[in-house]
Amino acid sequence: MADDSLLRSLKGGVLALTLNRPKANAFDDALIAALQEALKEAKREEAVRCVLLQANGKLFSAGQDVGAFGGGEHISFRAHLLKNYNPLIKQIRYLEKPVLVAINGAAAGAALGIVMACDLRIAAQEARFVVGFGGIGLAPDSAVSLMLPTLIGLGRATQAAFFNEPISAAQALDWGLVNAVIAAEQLAETAQAWAAKLAAGPIGAFGLTKRDFNRAVLSNLDEILDYEAHNQEIAGLSSDHQEGLAAFLEKRDPDYAKATKKVS
Repeated sequence: MADDSLLRSLKGGVLALTLNRPKANAFDDALIAALQEALKEAKREEAVRCVLLQANGKLFSAGQDVGAFGGGEHISFRAHLLKNYNPLIKQIRYLEKPVLVAINGAAAGAALGIVMACDLRIAAQEARFVVGFGGIGLAPDSAVSLMLPTLIGLGRATQAAFFNEPISAAQALDWGLVNAVIAAEQLAETAQAWAAKLAAGPIGAFGLTKRDFNRAVLSNLDEILDYEAHNQEIAGLSSDHQEGLAAFLEKRDPDYAKATKKVS
């Protein structure tokens, strides 16, 4: 049976990619692979002049589907990141065509990294942004450790990571995390208008501009992604993660102090 977790549509130079994995659009290997393939198409096909990333449902994406990891046995977080999210983030940043994202609801964890890797971000008024990793005893990955401080500042990024509190759409606009906040009923129309304007623009110049910005601001992207994968492997083996994941699956608050005492 065909995988319809990512819907594709090419019209007027705009390749629209729609996350379609109810109910939270959480990422599994198949959805990530579909996004990677779609971005390869965007790079290869001259007819694609702009990519618009969006999502069906009430949430943009809850991030990684932890249930997709299987029956509780440990997986290598480093191997997972090197196969999935690290290449995806680099594809978005190194694609020499504009990538616009429309955020209709919550974007958490790895989804936040994907959102921030895009060139332009439009959010619905109901959108919110959650670092998320600390909620299950992990460290940031998917370039969140680089992109979030770059966009909103180190102090705000640290608070968002440590307290794991949602950043509202209004805060995101004020802090520079998004470019515009739109009423939910106007989000799709506005995103299409922005994408059409980008597709009609000088794509070659846009690509060179992305090269410039990547060199000026994100020149260490590859290094940071690799370092995040290294630290996430450590975090994935920790008692913090064991307690955080258990609490998440059991729908309770984690007791990290107790978890730390178990191995002290």
